[in-house]
Amino acid sequence: MDFQRQTNKRLYEEHVATLQLLARVERVFGGRAGAYPPAPGDTEWAAFARALLSAIEVEVARHFEFEERDLFPLLEQAGDGDLAELLIEEHVTIRAVAQSIAGLLRASIAGELPPQQWQTLKTLGFEFSERLGSHAQKEDGALLPVLENLLDEDRDRELFGAYAAG
Repeated sequence: MDFQRQTNKRLYEEHVATLQLLARVERVFGGRAGAYPPAPGDTEWAAFARALLSAIEVEVARHFEFEERDLFPLLEQAGDGDLAELLIEEHVTIRAVAQSIAGLLRASIAGELPPQQWQTLKTLGFEFSERLGSHAQKEDGALLPVLENLLDEDRDRELFGAYAAG
């Protein structure tokens, strides 16, 4: 997509990176290795689990907070409160799934994930992937175009600077 505003470009780039990570989630949990818990000391799994945990705890959390704090109020002021409300509802649902996954990932990284919890982790991984992927695509198709028209150059520069610094 071709956005002119820096804020939109940044959010779109993050969505692309998120979709790439989610494709990896689908491969890991859906592939042959997804049929059973990883063996202790499986460095490939540990690297994946750490990357997913970091994405959940840092990237997704930061992205959602920025939108809720700085962007959604702008939507509401412009008469697009329904869109903001829908996206906030999705954030709530995604955060709940992400919190559950994060706990299971931490246990797995520490070698403390009970084998019977592996299927739960896989199921939540697929749910997280589906919900967050759909959400990112919705933002690309609805939120970013609205912001493209809503933000002027000064406001865009201010928002982008605040987000990049945070």
